[in-house]
Amino acid sequence: MINIAIDGPSGAGKSTVAKAVAKKLGFIYVDTGALYRAIGVNALRLGYDTTDREKVVSTLKDVKLDLRYINGEQRVILNGEDVSEAIRLPEASMAASNVSAIPEVRQFLFDLQRSLAAENNCIMDGRDIGTVVLPNADLKLFLTASPEERAMRRHRELIQRGTPVDYEVLLEEIKQRDYNDSHRAIAPLKPADDAIIVDTSGNTLEESIENVLALIKEKLGIDTEN
Repeated sequence: MINIAIDGPSGAGKSTVAKAVAKKLGFIYVDTGALYRAIGVNALRLGYDTTDREKVVSTLKDVKLDLRYINGEQRVILNGEDVSEAIRLPEASMAASNVSAIPEVRQFLFDLQRSLAAENNCIMDGRDIGTVVLPNADLKLFLTASPEERAMRRHRELIQRGTPVDYEVLLEEIKQRDYNDSHRAIAPLKPADDAIIVDTSGNTLEESIENVLALIKEKLGIDTEN
């Protein structure tokens, strides 16, 4: 199976780019961040502080998590409920950052992620795919952009969804999440040694997608024109 790992900070566009590229290539798309968001949302719904390791770990025994692909779209199913929209709310982002620092949570999701990669041609995105989850991926990319641009993108996205949040609040949240993700003891956010850095600052979505497709064609020899 061909596996492509795309890592990067929150709001760099990796999920949108990965989804579009996977569709173009006929690969499945695995958004690992959505899995961490689901664990975080579950803990929040139970009234738990997502920085409380013991409390979060206690929730795992009752979590049934599944990824389903409906019309090519990944849907996240938590205990039988489609939570694909709920996990995109602002509070889910920091919850995901908090629970992803917990080793037991990472191990809980590790097998699911690797089994998907072993059974499918896939593009998997996250923060430690190239460094930890798929260290032998055929191609590793690290998408990034300035915090200001990432905050602006998220701001536009939330307005379109009807849940506007102040830009300055989003910018501070992104900076805090960057710090948390890159300084955690377990699998910190960083490019793999053999990853190609792709800065999407100033790019349109279409330009970023074309850049990634060009790299896949160049490095893997895959026909990306069809």
